[in-house]
Amino acid sequence: MSYRYEIRLSGEGGQGLVLAGKILAEAAAIYDGKNATQSQSYGPEARGGASRSEVIISDEDIDYPKAINIDLLLALTQESCTKYSKDLKATGILLVDSDAVTECPEGKFKIYRVPIIESARTKLGRVVVANIVALGAIIELTKIVSMDAIESAILARVPKGTERINKEAFQLGVELGKELLA
Repeated sequence: MSYRYEIRLSGEGGQGLVLAGKILAEAAAIYDGKNATQSQSYGPEARGGASRSEVIISDEDIDYPKAINIDLLLALTQESCTKYSKDLKATGILLVDSDAVTECPEGKFKIYRVPIIESARTKLGRVVVANIVALGAIIELTKIVSMDAIESAILARVPKGTERINKEAFQLGVELGKELLA
């Protein structure tokens, strides 16, 4: 049976969601040998405006590269949760930053609340790696790509000199994901 898994990473400009989407798509396509596409959209105010990155992972050709029936939505802001949750499947996952998103929509989908940004700030001292913390939680929740693939893609994509902090951020996200599933 074939599969198509659609992920939308949403928040605001400057949160690294485009980079996170590229890492996820690269992990799937290059390191795990799956088909993947990545697209992005952001408001006119690059930093601070609405931002989203979409990744589609499939074992077949991807004929339409836009996510329209979301399996997992990451929302790092209330605005992004409100704006993008309408496309979430009933069987999907809504992963929200528990500090930034106070109102979640009603639905049959699973909702996971995680202090993604605050964890990056307090445990790693760097809010800028919250995107990689989120990736760790996503991979732990979905297993959509292998750990080796995502770790390789992270190291290939993050700025030189930041590999250690990004590896720590990813591991923190994995641990947060494990706590959700416990």
